[in-house]
Amino acid sequence: MRQLTLDVEVTRGDAVESRHRVHAAVVEGEQLVATARDPQLVSPWRSCAKPFQVMPLIHSGGFDQIGWGDEELALACASHGAEPEHLAIAAKMLASIGLEEGDLACGPHEPLSVRGAKLWRESGGPLTRLHNNCSGKHAAMLARAVTMGWPTHGYQRIEHQVQRACIGEVSCWSGTPLDDLGVAVDGCSCAVMILPLDRMAMAYARFGAAVASGEAVPSRIARAIRAHPHLVGGTERFDTVLLQETQGRVFAKVGAEGVHTVMVPERKLGFAIKVEDGALRAQHAAVVAALQQLEVLADLPSRLAEYVRKPIRNTRGETVGELRVE
Repeated sequence: MRQLTLDVEVTRGDAVESRHRVHAAVVEGEQLVATARDPQLVSPWRSCAKPFQVMPLIHSGGFDQIGWGDEELALACASHGAEPEHLAIAAKMLASIGLEEGDLACGPHEPLSVRGAKLWRESGGPLTRLHNNCSGKHAAMLARAVTMGWPTHGYQRIEHQVQRACIGEVSCWSGTPLDDLGVAVDGCSCAVMILPLDRMAMAYARFGAAVASGEAVPSRIARAIRAHPHLVGGTERFDTVLLQETQGRVFAKVGAEGVHTVMVPERKLGFAIKVEDGALRAQHAAVVAALQQLEVLADLPSRLAEYVRKPIRNTRGETVGELRVE
């Protein structure tokens, strides 16, 4: 079993000031082939599950019934930066099913992208639920309720048919029996699944293998994401940069609190990482380091190299240390 080195340290001068422990599981062709620390660490999967949460809407025919396309599908899988493009598509998704921003169960928060935050501040307008990075996912969940004739009120609750279908999809792809799959409430208010890292990695490895073999629904999702990398994250957001710099060969999905899952369809490979203390600054570095050590990225583009060795600057802009993978 190959052992990956993914822990991240932050220096100040010659001293190591902070360390972030990183756990990981790597699955290739249905086999666990590499690990870091505890590959069976159990964690909420957070937004990494989004591609699977939209699958029931596609399988049911509801997605095509509404007439949605690749832009809507990419946004349904996104943790977007609330840039104008994201907000417009989310609003259009709701309008197409006869609903509006107030029907979203997710609360508002400041945009995750620098550009989105800047444009929001300059606009002087209020934050809305469309600004939530999960608004595309929630619009798709509402569409599932509308097209199935289910109540839209309470669609985010764990016991609602919309959420039960999403939970079942994750159970199937990860190979985790429903009785063993933990469920709690996510930051955006809908169900979040709790499972071991190796099961997360298995789901993404199977997703990648399905894309490679041309299975209809997984291939459709991958095509939408590759066609619209900006919608998945946003300007200079990590998942978008990775898609752009690998020409769509590598798809990564960020989750809150240090969880990230990645698939490489051409190798039928999937992996999941969890930064133990949830630090986002270590999360991106660990993903790039894993891709290097797994020989997915032989040559590291400059935009990705910045994540694995990043200068630490003081308030004067002087470099006083660095963030790096140990």
